[in-house]
Amino acid sequence: MSLLGLVLAVGIGVALGFFGGGGSILTVPLLVYVFGLEPKLAIASSLVVVGVASCSGAFQHWRAGNLRPRTGLLFGAAGMAGAYLGGRTGALLDGGVLLLLFASMMVLTSLAMWRGRGGGAAPVAAGANGWKLTAQGFGVGLFTGLVGAGGGFLIVPALALWAGLPMAAAVGTSLFIIALNTGAGFLGYLSHVSVDFGLIAAVTACAIGGSFLGTRLTRVVAPASLRRGFAGFVLVMAALILVREGAAVVAAARAALPETAPQVVFALLMLGVGILAGRVSRTTGGGPESELVFERGEGI
Repeated sequence: MSLLGLVLAVGIGVALGFFGGGGSILTVPLLVYVFGLEPKLAIASSLVVVGVASCSGAFQHWRAGNLRPRTGLLFGAAGMAGAYLGGRTGALLDGGVLLLLFASMMVLTSLAMWRGRGGGAAPVAAGANGWKLTAQGFGVGLFTGLVGAGGGFLIVPALALWAGLPMAAAVGTSLFIIALNTGAGFLGYLSHVSVDFGLIAAVTACAIGGSFLGTRLTRVVAPASLRRGFAGFVLVMAALILVREGAAVVAAARAALPETAPQVVFALLMLGVGILAGRVSRTTGGGPESELVFERGEGI
């Protein structure tokens, strides 16, 4: 077990306690690149780490009066359904593409958080934006189950802009929602992964310790600074993910490109054959014989 990894795990809790999210963005790379876990196993393990650390952070925010249980349950109930579905189907999707989409949404969210709302967060009627919270709750939960991301970077803006919560309350309620979503997502992943609970326990303990520090920081930092600090953190992490995953996608695409003149000619020839075959298939009737050949597995 890496001592450096356990030290870095403290930062997971600091991010969760201070920003109300971002822990999974640190957890998955930590488990993959420091502890050497496979990506899918790292995603499943991160759901446990972030979920337990979020419970600790949410409890601390509740004691400080920065948690709105009713709003959290409205958002979290839909999120749990989405997270379980995402956890069951996560193994079937490509992680690199999902991370690129993930980072793109992080950029948009960070820009929205940086601008904020003119005049502060005005009170919002309880049922006025309930359907928006429910819809986004399901979407964030689905995203959580797929890639192991807690979704705090989406939950906090939704709670601040649509539920009218002050920034500190949005952060505390976000932790409560993340705990619900990660638990449901992990249950979905249990059908196709086997996790190392000893490693999870060690990383989680360090993250919980960090969450105490992160929560204390929210008491001494002004709300505007907290909002912009959160936006800057999300933007930096998005840039890192875009650079790394984008480079991997470009490298994979470059490796598949033809490098020599004969390869280029062959690729163009195959492209022409494919286009011609497509046109022919649209103009022919495709009688019983063609169906029989396909059923025998010939010509595929």
